[in-house]
Formats: sequence, structure tokens, C-alpha cells
Amino acid sequence: MSPVRPRRSFATPRQKDSRTKRARVLSIVDQLVADEEPVTFTGVARAANVSHWLVYADGVREHIEAARRRQSRTTRGEARSQAKAPAGWKVEQEIVRKENRRLRTEVERLKAAVRRSLGQQLDQLGTADLATRVDELTAKNQKLQDDLTQALARVEELTGKLAEVEDDLASARTSLRRMIPSENL
Repeated sequence: MSPVRPRRSFATPRQKDSRTKRARVLSIVDQLVADEEPVTFTGVARAANVSHWLVYADGVREHIEAARRRQSRTTRGEARSQAKAPAGWKVEQEIVRKENRRLRTEVERLKAAVRRSLGQQLDQLGTADLATRVDELTAKNQKLQDDLTQALARVEELTGKLAEVEDDLASARTSLRRMIPSENL
């Protein structure tokens, strides 16, 4: 009797996949904390590309909640330090925001100008230019057709000469075959 083999279980690959996903979630949480990005359950689920169920699962939820608590303590501390920040910093921040808005507006204006310019260039290719181009192409087409006609005539001529040469060659072979036995006598 052969030994009984244990059945392969699908649980092992699933467990491995689950461990990989959990590790990815924990890594994303640590990365968000390090980057000083807000840690939310939805944000972590999206960033880790996992289901919302997993981020609320035991072991993962506690890690996310702990990171959120650490961030809230840090955020409160930062809020106090921002309150103490010099007024010049806030003014400078507002200036940078206004400059960014102005630059975005200018970029959009320049994009629109480029689009208009390209449209005008296309419109300037008037019918006269197109008619000239059509005439050039028609002349080239006629020349190519003439060349083709000449080439076909040359092919016919050479085909006829080839047939004549093949006939001459066949005749020469036939007469050579007749001469060889008479010479051998």
C-alpha cells in the first residue's frame, strides 16, 4: 500500500498573501508618518492597494490608530509652534501662494496662445499652396506612370529577345547532338 500524501492546502499561499498585504499596510503607515502625511484608514487602504476590511482588521487597526495618535500629538505641537511663527513667514507663504496662482494662470494663457498660433499657421496654408502642391504631385505621378510604361515595354522587348535566344540555344544543342555521333565514327 502506498503512503498517503498530505493534501496540498490553499491556505498557505493565502496566508502568505495576507502577510504580504499586512506588511505593505504597515510599511505605508510608517511611510505616511515619516512624510508627515495624514494617516487615515481610507488613505492607507488606497496607498497599499488593499481592501478597507484589511485596514480595520486586528493587528493592523491598532497600528494605524497608534500612528494617528502620534500624529495628533505632533500636529498639536506644530500648531503651537505655528502660532508662535513669525508673521513674516505667514506673509511669505501667502505671497508664494499668490505667485503660484499667477504662474498657473500664465501657463494656461501661454498654452492658449500656442494653440491659436498653430491654428493660424494651419489656416495660412491657403488654397494656393495646396493647389501648387497638388500640381507638383500630379506631375510626379504622370512621370512615374510614363516610367512604368517604358519599363513594361522594355520588359516585353527583353522577354521576346530571351525567347529568341532560348530558341537559338535549343537549336544549337540539337545540332550539336547530331554532330557528336557523326564525329565519333
